[in-house]
Amino acid sequence: MLSVKNELLAALAVELEQLSPGAGARAAFESPKVAAHGDFACTAAMQLAKPLKLNPRALGEQLKAALEATPAYQRWVAGIEIAGPGFLNIRLQPAAKQEVVREVLAAGERFGFQSPRNERVLVEFVSANPTGPLHVGHGRQAAIGDAISNLFATQGWSVHREFYYNDAGVQIDTLTKSTQLRAKGFKPGDDCWPTDSDNPLAKNFYNGDYIADIAEAFKAKATVKADDREFTANGDVEDYDNIRQFAVAYLRNEQDKDLQAFNLHFDEYYLESSLYTSGRVEAAVNKLVAGGHTYEQDGALWLKSTDYGDDKDRVMRKGDGSYTYFVPDVAYHITKWERGYSKVVNIQGTDHHGTIARVRAGLQAADVGIPQGYPDYVLHTMVRVVKGGEEVKISKRAGSYVTLRDLIEWTSKDAVRFFLLSRKPDTEYTFDVDLAVQQNNDNPVYYVQYAHARICSVLAAWGGDVAGLKDADLSALDGPQAQALMLQLAKYPEMLTAATEGEAPHDVTFYLRDLAASYHSYYDAERILVDDETVKRARLALVAATAQVLHNGLAVLGVSAPRRM
Repeated sequence: MLSVKNELLAALAVELEQLSPGAGARAAFESPKVAAHGDFACTAAMQLAKPLKLNPRALGEQLKAALEATPAYQRWVAGIEIAGPGFLNIRLQPAAKQEVVREVLAAGERFGFQSPRNERVLVEFVSANPTGPLHVGHGRQAAIGDAISNLFATQGWSVHREFYYNDAGVQIDTLTKSTQLRAKGFKPGDDCWPTDSDNPLAKNFYNGDYIADIAEAFKAKATVKADDREFTANGDVEDYDNIRQFAVAYLRNEQDKDLQAFNLHFDEYYLESSLYTSGRVEAAVNKLVAGGHTYEQDGALWLKSTDYGDDKDRVMRKGDGSYTYFVPDVAYHITKWERGYSKVVNIQGTDHHGTIARVRAGLQAADVGIPQGYPDYVLHTMVRVVKGGEEVKISKRAGSYVTLRDLIEWTSKDAVRFFLLSRKPDTEYTFDVDLAVQQNNDNPVYYVQYAHARICSVLAAWGGDVAGLKDADLSALDGPQAQALMLQLAKYPEMLTAATEGEAPHDVTFYLRDLAASYHSYYDAERILVDDETVKRARLALVAATAQVLHNGLAVLGVSAPRRM
């Protein structure tokens, strides 16, 4: 059907060009809001009527007659109707819709994929500092980032997944102190354990059981290995630096376990500290100073970020000589550009909203060729977890929040991924643990997976070779439910393109639920394994194509497509 649509669009472009030079390039179809109005809608007559000084409905009649005379419309279109002030509602022949079944079966897992475009995109996500287990917010970020990466891959991009984190600084210092106290035999609540009243950093001390686990492993002189580092403890509770390095490696290993449970892999782990040791932070600051984009005031170095749309200028270097946190971000994004990534997408929490303007201002002021609006940001809200009708806020493992691994253990990797992708990232989301384990149509991931499993059961009962269905006679697929299902299949490639352009993986979840609903309606309307061999093979081809698209869409989300449930 994609080839059919392209044929029809090409014919439309020719006719529009004859009506108004240059109009052919804008040839397009829309989907009618009401299915009964047809399969495609064209608004070209209304758009051209004013510049051509013609009545839009009369122009619509003229365009209708011209299109009906073309070979493409004679072959694939059952009828064209004029509606309202000049809409063209186009109804396709059943044979036109049936073409999508052949296209899906021929392309298989590549259906919906675009040709390689020789462009690279870097998607940075999760990027959690190694100070504790990954929480549910990290899980939402992981699901969004991985799905967006998969979407870009379907459109021919070369995708690089990157995890950026800091292995030094105040948070790591607090982690080290917490671990050291535990290693010495102390615990939260002891007299020596800092409290809010005697230590301004105490509220950030880490009290979860995982700190005790790190301390015990350290004393046991354990070796821990993460994707990006390996370290062996010396067991000396007075060796602060050794404790720090071990604790970071231990928690990186723990994060890796969380990511592995989520079936997620990164191409690169990038250290914030390396930006300092390599001199990149200092080099970025020097570029900004040399370009005249900074000034000294109150003992601090300021960036003239208001020159680039920020609401106020920002401090870069404080009076004590340390840099504010957006400065290494500027240096980091310069490295992304220098590494050849003209397209960069950052997945971050909404609490990072304030950094967008200042980072982009710093990149523009650095004057290294980076375009305005670089990088893209996808911001997500945190996740509220409900179990047994009550909100869950505390994990024994983490001490103060629900971890990603908790959520996976309570439900499943598939449920966590699908649920966390089922809303726009910047909308509040409540994860209902009880719903995620239900095996009924109220559970969206079950509903979609069950559609796939249901088809696999039919194909297994048939017992034939699906590959042989590519040449099936599809003329029997003329019922309303079959045609509705084929139209839904045909929407998949354009949905992928739009979801990628909008960096909106939730669109895939919406599509899959609609596709599953179309399949269930078709299954209820027409028996598939009938006696008539021609009819049976046509219906088997349709459901096999549906299973393939369900599989492909779930793969974009990182969710499995089970063959039985």
